[in-house]
Parts: sequence; C-alpha cells; structure tokens
Amino acid sequence: MQTEWIKHPTILKSESIELLPLEQEHLEELFIAGSDKALWALTPTDCSDRNTFFKAYEFAIEERKFHRQYPFVIRHRGTGKLIGSTRLFDLYPADKKLEIGWTWIQREHWGSRVNPEAKLLLLTFCFETLHANRVQIKTKDDNWRSRKAIEKIGGVFEGILRKDRIQGDGTVRNTAYYSIINDEWPQTRERILKLIDSVKYSD
Repeated sequence: MQTEWIKHPTILKSESIELLPLEQEHLEELFIAGSDKALWALTPTDCSDRNTFFKAYEFAIEERKFHRQYPFVIRHRGTGKLIGSTRLFDLYPADKKLEIGWTWIQREHWGSRVNPEAKLLLLTFCFETLHANRVQIKTKDDNWRSRKAIEKIGGVFEGILRKDRIQGDGTVRNTAYYSIINDEWPQTRERILKLIDSVKYSD
C-alpha cells in the first residue's frame, strides 16, 4: 500500500465553495449534477452515462483507501448543492509531486469564481500543507477552454504527449501538459487571487 500523504478527511473551504471528500452518499446527487453530456465532450470518459459514472467514482473512493487518489465533490455554499468534482491523484510523496484533475463544474458556474477558488484551495493545500515541489495539470490538446483556464491560473505549458490516451469511444487523444512548481507558488497565488477578485460571484 502506498504511503498516506493526504490525511482523511480533508475539507477545504473558500468564500463560494467547499471541497468535501467524495463519499458513497454523494454519488446520486453528483451524477445528476454531471449528467450534462456537454461536460464530458473533451474528456476521455463520458460520465454522463450512469454506469460509467458510478464505476469511475466508486473506483475513486476505493483508490483513496490505498492512498492513490483523493477525490472531492464541489459544494456551492450559497445553495448547498453539489456542482462538480475534482481530485488529487498520481500521488508521489517521495518525489513531492502530484496532479490535479478530473475537474468538472456545471455549465451555469463557468466563468464564475468557482473554478479559480477550487484551484486556489487545492494548490494552497498542495504547496503549503503537503509541501509539494510540483503540481501537474493536463488536458486534451484541443480543449482550448480548459487550456485557457489552466494558463489563467499560472500553469506553465510543458508540451504535448502525442497519442497519449485511448478514449472511451476508441479514438486516440493527444494531451497538453502543464505544471506549477513550488518556486512559482507565491506569484501564482497572487495571480489567482487577482483573478478571483475580477470575476463574478456564482449565485
């Protein structure tokens, strides 16, 4: 079993959202929140399908038991509703590196504070609690909305891995890799704070 790096339960809170550990009782509400097929159009796995969703998210809960992933639900503090999910994975405590991914947010919250607040919570936790050296973020090479969002928060583009993943429909995708390292964190933190201040609240 891999060494425990992230203590359970880990709960992260900001002004608009809470990141709560994913639990079995969240799955039905989370599936309804994520049932919009458009959310998964540029991801390797289409979790708008019920069986696919439950298989993927039950697997994430199991992986947490072995300290290989730490999945969160995103709860909107204003409404109390689950509006998305994100997770920490590819955990390498010996090398002080990990990845943020599997992030999706309901379309009504796109362009709001939700995504930058979530990234600020996760990155603060990674660099200031876990003392990570490197946090990786990746996305499909032609997912320009996601790439723009990563670049907005200070992700540094590292390159494209060609034919990196076979997707659920059998097609092959290229993957754009980004990272933030601990030396960059103070500047990145200020950049995200300014971004949060510049965007609207999510009702």
